[in-house]
Amino acid sequence: MHGKPDGTAGAHPQNGQGRTRATLAFSWSEIFECMAHTMMPPTRDNNSSSGNTFPAIIPAATVLICREGDRGPEVLMIQRHSKSDVHGGSYVFPGGKVDAQDGASDADAVLDQPRAQLQARLHDETFDTTAATAVHVAAAREVFEEAGLLLAEGVTAVARAHVTALAAQGLGFAALLARLGLRLNTRAMPPWSRWVTPEHAIVSPGKRFDTMFFLAREPEGQQADLDQHEAVCSAWLRPREALERYWSGDIVLAPPQIMSMVHLTHYASVDAMFAQARSHVPYVVRPVVFEFDGTRAIAYPGDERHPVRQRVMPGPTRLILRGKRMEPVGGFKDFLRD
Repeated sequence: MHGKPDGTAGAHPQNGQGRTRATLAFSWSEIFECMAHTMMPPTRDNNSSSGNTFPAIIPAATVLICREGDRGPEVLMIQRHSKSDVHGGSYVFPGGKVDAQDGASDADAVLDQPRAQLQARLHDETFDTTAATAVHVAAAREVFEEAGLLLAEGVTAVARAHVTALAAQGLGFAALLARLGLRLNTRAMPPWSRWVTPEHAIVSPGKRFDTMFFLAREPEGQQADLDQHEAVCSAWLRPREALERYWSGDIVLAPPQIMSMVHLTHYASVDAMFAQARSHVPYVVRPVVFEFDGTRAIAYPGDERHPVRQRVMPGPTRLILRGKRMEPVGGFKDFLRD
């Protein structure tokens, strides 16, 4: 989760399709440039009311991998190792940090569309073509590394086995795809949303990410094969089922996963999810943390405590820390409201 947002209350222009875009003090392109030169990204929001220095924002990408189940759409979730420094023990979508190499020139040989097209589909001027390429490649790479699924065109069982073997030898992701003549299927991976970790994060404090979320279908003929290092368990869950299991204490979810699953409960099919993704600009969520009734809470766009007054997603506009987890003010039913 990455990119550097500012803290102003009024600078959130509309994107023209009913989505609210956050204004960022530092762009993805600037952060990625720092990474490419082994420099630390910016560490403070320019317009932060406190003027304090916060953890560096780290670019990241994640993918909501979906399939049609017997009872409706299902989403792949993986459980992070309990000792992971980010969301340890939680169920998350496959994803992770963007590497500087993800945007390198050798990626061109394995792209299914020009860099300019990857940039344009993000509808965000803070991405130049290199940063846009990097976030797409990183999304596919992380899915392969964590879940063993290859989001590429024409992947056979033999090709997938070869990719796994080459990866074990330390060959870079783009290089190993190029060696086998494979191309990433980015056209089948539409951007869905963008989440920026707030200052004073309640979950995984000390880490801040600017993460682009993508949507993808389960690749035909492939099954998830976890790395057993970062990811130790996986489950295909219907969005409402994931929320029910979270509410019962069976699984742990971080706020972006909670709210993403809330959003997905509104779609009756994977086709409907993709129709939404392809017809709308990715919405940006920059949560605001505040004190509430003796505890801490997170406000989302549309909440009275958030500077962006227009909602960008369905469900509750705030989550409250109760015990050790985040909950809507009105209980489980608030997850399912429009």
